[in-house]
Amino acid sequence: MVYDVLGIGFGPSNLALAIAIEEHNAQAAPSDRMAAAFLEKQPRFGWHRGMLIDDATMQVSFPKDLVTMRNPASEFSFLCYLQDKGRLVDFLNQKTLFPLRAEFHDYFEWAAARMAHTVTYSAEVTEVKAVKEDGEIRYFDVVTADGRVRRARNLSVAVGLEPHLPPGTVLSDRVWHTSGLVPKVAEKVAGGDRIDRALVLGAGQSAAEAVDYLHRTFTDAEVCAVFAKYGYTPADDSPFANRIFDPDAVDVYFTAPAEVKQSLVDYHRSTNYSVVDMELIQALYATMYREKVHGRQRLQMLNVSRIRDVEEGPDGLRVTVEYLPTGEHVTIEADVLVHATGYRPHDVAALLGEAGKLCLRDDEDALRVSRDHRVQFAATVTAGVYLQGGTEHSHGLTSTLLSTTAIRAGEIRDSVLAHRGAVVAG
Repeated sequence: MVYDVLGIGFGPSNLALAIAIEEHNAQAAPSDRMAAAFLEKQPRFGWHRGMLIDDATMQVSFPKDLVTMRNPASEFSFLCYLQDKGRLVDFLNQKTLFPLRAEFHDYFEWAAARMAHTVTYSAEVTEVKAVKEDGEIRYFDVVTADGRVRRARNLSVAVGLEPHLPPGTVLSDRVWHTSGLVPKVAEKVAGGDRIDRALVLGAGQSAAEAVDYLHRTFTDAEVCAVFAKYGYTPADDSPFANRIFDPDAVDVYFTAPAEVKQSLVDYHRSTNYSVVDMELIQALYATMYREKVHGRQRLQMLNVSRIRDVEEGPDGLRVTVEYLPTGEHVTIEADVLVHATGYRPHDVAALLGEAGKLCLRDDEDALRVSRDHRVQFAATVTAGVYLQGGTEHSHGLTSTLLSTTAIRAGEIRDSVLAHRGAVVAG
């Protein structure tokens, strides 16, 4: 069998694409239907499970779900999920656009379960081979760890992001990344491990959430936030700034000159990067002040500072922190160090193997990607590779965010259909 689309990864992006194809097939004539399948290396659906803190809320509004921006009448919307779960009225009575993060994850799982016939879990892709016919690369063979090979005319690569760590950092039982925060904390609590001091490196939303979570969980521990800023920067979620996440903004960004692209990113970094919701900032400040009043300050802010060295011994960590204005170094003993240092895209070209060498690149050595999210190849490649993520350089700030996930899924589906039609016409 040759698939029209074979998805690598089955997070929200490829889940949205699976739904878009499903909805197309439900209305299309048999000859116009698309054959699609998806591969996911995890044993079940999961999206940032390590940060599913019990009371954390989404930072995007619920209509920016898997389908609504593309098809408001879809049966896969968050509102349909609420109706199915018997919570629609209860949710509406909250008068909020921002569900709990755990609830939105449950919505994703609900949608993924309805699309289970399209996905194979525990299927780690180990190799992608280009398949030539008449001198052209017309297909890709995707090999999984069990040795099975699947052939496709198009790939949709949505492998998510990988944790970004400072050079030389080695994760351990005491050194974590926020991507594993909740299960790591659960292990410590279940094991009865004593935590006297925890450090959190970073100044963004995940860092502030980690500080708050550790402080609430380990009620006798000192929790120290370490960051180079003077204080947390509030996220700009004002209506005009949020327009940078509109579908139309992708068109503006894509057609803009390189210097304008950079300006837009610089102007609007405060909507997403290294910023914190104002409500959480105020809550942390109130906690710190309250502790000062009572004479026991467990929450510490080591601002204008950087971590310069970490030594791990059998009984804990020795962390050297530099206060940047003076260059003074202090050594802090800690039980846990959490890196809230963000994420970075996977190397898609490496995943594609030999075919990756045929990808066209721009002057900055970034992959050339068309407006329809299709990677540009040498003329000898007629098979398609679509990227869902890792395209901030070409498509803007929404590349790795949920804001345009539904729209992008529809664009990729329509592009695959258009290219298939062009081949048939040719």
